Amino acid sequence: MTKDWIRQRKHDPYYRKARVEGYRSRAAYKLKEINGRLHLIRKGSRVLDIGACPGGWSQVANETVGSGGKVVAVDLSPMGSLEGVEFIQGDIEDPLVQEKVLKHCIEYDVVISDASPRLSGNRTLDRGRSLALSWVVLTIAARVLRKGGSVLIKTFQGSEVEELIEEFGGKYNSVDRIKPRSSLKRSNEIYIAFRGLKDDRQIDSGALQLP
Repeated sequence: MTKDWIRQRKHDPYYRKARVEGYRSRAAYKLKEINGRLHLIRKGSRVLDIGACPGGWSQVANETVGSGGKVVAVDLSPMGSLEGVEFIQGDIEDPLVQEKVLKHCIEYDVVISDASPRLSGNRTLDRGRSLALSWVVLTIAARVLRKGGSVLIKTFQGSEVEELIEEFGGKYNSVDRIKPRSSLKRSNEIYIAFRGLKDDRQIDSGALQLP
């Protein structure tokens, strides 16, 4: 962490607000805003959070679904426990991790992912890495969601967004692009919500095999 990064965080109202309100990251307010507009997550929803660490999105999801819902979080990095959230440490592309995901819930209502690849500073390379990560999330989401389910991902603005929508948009009833107010102005990130999965697939209780 550089001194500039630390100074910017201290003056960031969302960072300060997250610390006061007990959220693990300022990203919690991005999900709050998006869900307030699109109502992807509701009381009783079953939510899969991919790339969940440090847990800000899982916190918001868990608050929203209430006691009748379920939140399953997956990340390569360890994450401190959250009451009401089932955490799986591992790579979502690992068949054993996928099997654990399905053991917790055979069909999900919503898949969310605020995951970001390790950034290099090279915009072309970083967009490519983000595209690959989004592709993985959307591939898995289309298989674990119930009919009518939705997925929310983060990616970087550019032609890659149109590639994702061209490949996966037809599987859903609608696609929304969102730039939350809490996104940093200098950030190139954008959130895409794919809503209303059309296919009524039967999900195998074994591991999912990615193409």
